[in-house]
Amino acid sequence: MLLMNDSHPFFFILLGIPGLEDVQCWLSIPFCCMYLLAVFGNIIILLIIRSEKSLHEPMFFFLSMLSMTDIILSSSTLPKMLGIFWLNLREIRFEACLTQMFIIHSFTAMESGFFVAMAYDRFVAICNPLRHSVILNNRTILVLGISVVFRGLIFFLPHPITVKNLPFCQSNVIPHTYCEFMALIKLTCGNSFITKFYSATVATMMGAFDSLSILTSYTLILRTALSLPTKQAGRKALSTCTSHILVILVFYTTSTFTFATHRFGHHIRPQIHISVANVYVLVPPMLNPIVYGVRTKKIRQRIVQVFYFGKV
Repeated sequence: MLLMNDSHPFFFILLGIPGLEDVQCWLSIPFCCMYLLAVFGNIIILLIIRSEKSLHEPMFFFLSMLSMTDIILSSSTLPKMLGIFWLNLREIRFEACLTQMFIIHSFTAMESGFFVAMAYDRFVAICNPLRHSVILNNRTILVLGISVVFRGLIFFLPHPITVKNLPFCQSNVIPHTYCEFMALIKLTCGNSFITKFYSATVATMMGAFDSLSILTSYTLILRTALSLPTKQAGRKALSTCTSHILVILVFYTTSTFTFATHRFGHHIRPQIHISVANVYVLVPPMLNPIVYGVRTKKIRQRIVQVFYFGKV
C-alpha cells in the first residue's frame, strides 16, 4: 500500500541492486572496504596537510577541499547502502531521500570544480612559476573554493524543490541503492519535462565546461613541458600532473557512463548501471587519497614520518 502525504509518499523503498539480491551481502564487503578507505584516507590527508606547514600551498589547500567533499559524498550513500545489504533497512523518508539526492549531485559538482581548480594550479605552477604565489594567493584560493561550493549548491538546489512539487502516483519502490534523480522522476506522474530538461542542461554544461577547462590546462602544461630545455625538466613537470590526470579520468569516466545510461542506455541491464553508479560515488573518494598520498612526495614523506617514526 502506498501511503501518501498530499501528493507524495511518506517514504520510499530502496531495493539495492535488483537481480543481485542473493549476493548483495558479499558485494557489501568490497563496498564497505572502499568506504572505510575513503573516509580514513581523506581524514589522514586533511590532518597531514593541516599539521605540516610546508604543505600550506595552493595545490594542497584544494586537495583538502577535495578530501572534505569526498568524505561527505561517500558518507551520503554508503551507510544507507550497507543498511540495505546487511539489515534489510530499505525504507527512507521522503525528505531524507530528497536530501540525499541533493547532496550526491551538488557534491559531485563540487568535486568536479575542485579538479578544475587543481588543474589551474598546476597550469600556473608549470607555465608561469615566477608568478604562482602572486596569482594564487590566499584570497584567490578562498574565492575559488567558495565559488566551487556555491556553484554546486545553487545550481542543484532546484532539484529537490521541483521534485517535491511533482505529484507521485506510481510505486514508492526505487530500484537503486540510493535516491538518484532520474530514478525518482520515473515515479512521478506529472509533467516532468522542465525538471528533466533543467537537470540534463545543468549537468551537461557543467561537465562540458569543467572537462574543457581541465583539457585546456593540461594541453598547455604539455606544450610547456615539451618546450623545456632538458628532457629531465620536462619529465619532472609532467610527473606532478600524473596523479591529477589519473583520478580525473576515473571520475569523469564513471560519471559520464552513469549520466548516459540513465538517459540513453535503456537496454543496459540494471545491475550494470547500478553497480557503476555505486562505483561513481565510491571509487573516486577512495582513490584520491591513495593516489595523492603515493604520488605526492611531500605527503608520502609525512605519512612515513607519522606511521613509521611517530613524528607528528
